[in-house]
Amino acid sequence: MAARLKDLRLDSGLTMQGLADRCDWNKAKTSRIEAARTTPSDADIRAWCAACDAEEQAADLIASSRSADSMYVEWRRTQRTGLRRLQQANAPLYERTQLFRIYCARVMPGLLQTQGYAHALLSLIADFRNLPNDVSEAAAARVDRSHIIRDGLHRVVILIEEDVLTHRIGHDAVMAGQLRYLLTAMSYPAVSLGVIPRSRSRVIWGTETFTMFDDKRVHIELLAAKVTVTTPTEVELYQRAFARLAEMAVYGPRARSLISRAIDALG
Repeated sequence: MAARLKDLRLDSGLTMQGLADRCDWNKAKTSRIEAARTTPSDADIRAWCAACDAEEQAADLIASSRSADSMYVEWRRTQRTGLRRLQQANAPLYERTQLFRIYCARVMPGLLQTQGYAHALLSLIADFRNLPNDVSEAAAARVDRSHIIRDGLHRVVILIEEDVLTHRIGHDAVMAGQLRYLLTAMSYPAVSLGVIPRSRSRVIWGTETFTMFDDKRVHIELLAAKVTVTTPTEVELYQRAFARLAEMAVYGPRARSLISRAIDALG
């Protein structure tokens, strides 16, 4: 934040004293903000942007400032006591979100995972990260959270790559049960499920798994951390990416055919 504000000042050709004069505060305050010794308030950011003739950037900068501490959070920090608490901690966010847009490239989206699949996947995560073993409780909490796709208060639009259907998590019976549940979930009024075939010509390169919560927030899952995006222009970027991914997906009978083919391949 300090660097971005400093760049705005330099781009506008203002000295520290010049910006302070326009904002009607002491030069020392400008110096403290640029040195990251003082966190600017929303009003400070608006005044700074106005002084630099960059009012259009104020909303993005304010959103970034508010979420700076939680924008990049390592999994080892949130999962150090196990996986169950993390599943439960997100429940309020899921409850208040009206529209979910989810893209998954390798594993089933959490809201559509069966108990068996969730247990198998969370077991892999716990083993890889050397976490306390509360996998059974975490899987139950994840499945419990997914009631929102059936309560009529939310809408869930999900896009998965075809590879998700054949990426083996757990044994064959777990995968078969998970794939059959996808066919069931497609009939839920609140759920729209699209599958992007491997053979589809790409209109956007592959991206990381992400979940959009209404038009306000995006969670991106990396190997080491979860990234939270709330800056309006960055959220809009993910909206555009999701729209392009949706153009490549197949739905209804064609999606069901791909899922059924994956079930048949299990033998």
